[in-house]
Amino acid sequence: MRTLVIDTATAACSVALFEDEQLIAHTHDVVGRGHAERLVPMIAALPDGGRADRVLVDVGPGSFTGIRVGIAAARALAFGWGAEVAGYGAPSLVAVAALAADPRPLAVVMEGGHGEVFMQGFTAPFTALDAPRSLTPAAALAALDGRRAIGSGTRWLAALDPDVPLDDTLPDARHALSLPPAARALPPVPFYGRAPDAKLPAAAAAPIA
Repeated sequence: MRTLVIDTATAACSVALFEDEQLIAHTHDVVGRGHAERLVPMIAALPDGGRADRVLVDVGPGSFTGIRVGIAAARALAFGWGAEVAGYGAPSLVAVAALAADPRPLAVVMEGGHGEVFMQGFTAPFTALDAPRSLTPAAALAALDGRRAIGSGTRWLAALDPDVPLDDTLPDARHALSLPPAARALPPVPFYGRAPDAKLPAAAAAPIA
């Protein structure tokens, strides 16, 4: 079985192709923006144009636009190929790679927008301690509780506490099959991690009889 992994939920644009559990090709670029323009050529450059029996995609939290680009591409390709499609979380992918190298408990801290960060805790070999939360940097710093912090949001914590090392780790699609099966079987729907900024207007008040 071939698996295509698509990751566009953060500043990285990343794809990987697996034959069973074996990585056969991957590309990982930090693009900031422009995932929609970069993603299709990256997939096309994979062996057989990335064609796979299963598509995995990062569902977030992260960039609103990036999440939607990745999920739309995953759904479209899966439909065209008659493939399965499923999702995984951005912090989980960062954590599983980090815990493989260093099993100490950690908190993944990612850019969250509007001066906040997304934070989720993990322990080895891979256990999520909570759900991703959108927190102020001060609240995230207090919630570390002695754990190491990794991820693109650490710059916000380091600005408050210079003892927090800067870490710019972003999700990388080539680590996706290191996740336990349940962690890569999420519904392929966006998980933004915070309430939307725009709200529908309130319904007009009923006229008084």
